[in-house]
Amino acid sequence: MQTEFGFIRNLRNYRNFSLIGDDCAVLPKDSDNDLVITLDMLVENVDFRLRWATPEQIGHKALAVSLSDIAAMGGIPKWTLLSIAFPAEVWKTDFPDRFYDGYCKLAERFGVEFAGGDISQSPDTLIVDSVVGGEVEHGRAILRSGARPGDLVCVSGSLGGAAAGLAALERGATADSARLLLPEPRVELGRRLFATGQVTAMIDISDGLSGDLWHICEMSGVGASIDAASIPIDPIVHSVFSERSDRLDCALNGGEDFELLFSVSPEFAVADFENDVSVIGEITANAEIMELKDGNRTIPLNPDSFRHF
Repeated sequence: MQTEFGFIRNLRNYRNFSLIGDDCAVLPKDSDNDLVITLDMLVENVDFRLRWATPEQIGHKALAVSLSDIAAMGGIPKWTLLSIAFPAEVWKTDFPDRFYDGYCKLAERFGVEFAGGDISQSPDTLIVDSVVGGEVEHGRAILRSGARPGDLVCVSGSLGGAAAGLAALERGATADSARLLLPEPRVELGRRLFATGQVTAMIDISDGLSGDLWHICEMSGVGASIDAASIPIDPIVHSVFSERSDRLDCALNGGEDFELLFSVSPEFAVADFENDVSVIGEITANAEIMELKDGNRTIPLNPDSFRHF
């Protein structure tokens, strides 16, 4: 059975949908700026669970995932639209007001204007659909397709925290699940990276490092070599998983960290970003072949992160 990524690839290749394939659609605006627009759907029991998250947390996350897409393009978010389908039993509670409180609080933090949306009824599950639009300097949006052999592969922050939080919740264990429930979009960092002029490709880590690195490799026609020892693993992962192999798998394949994964020219000044950025490997000329260096061995790195289908 084909994955959603294969389906999207077919749409792009066979129906000539040339504008799809990045975190945002890039559309012309004027001589100074382009529009960057993204849309994200969150479905109850797939992307969140009501028994684990407060309405405010779900509202926060609904906007954060879209802001993260804008960050990955190097853009500045400006406005948002929001559509929600509520089950009747949820609509009758204080959930809607609390959800919008969480959504709008995050919007205010980033200067994003709420511009409207739609409300409907769902027979049994809560469905949230957020649209965020922003701007980026004309012709300079950071795409997934610009990575070049010899570039460094970098990530922001630490990885695996959201997946570890989910694992803890599923076990009924006590762990810090903030990375999962209250993701922090790296909008400011995206702009700082954009300003260097040295980022050649970028994506946010929503599905997992291995899968999102694959998207860059596929769109850029390159390969990648990653050093396992250089991957910054979230401390929460160590509190949830005792085995090194499980910790590494969590960092490689766990999704929803919403950190930035990007390639840069070798001259990139990593030290200017202090603890925000780690170099974890390099881009190679082996098209669409990824490998993981782990001690004295080198093994294939497969895109084993989250897929809907």
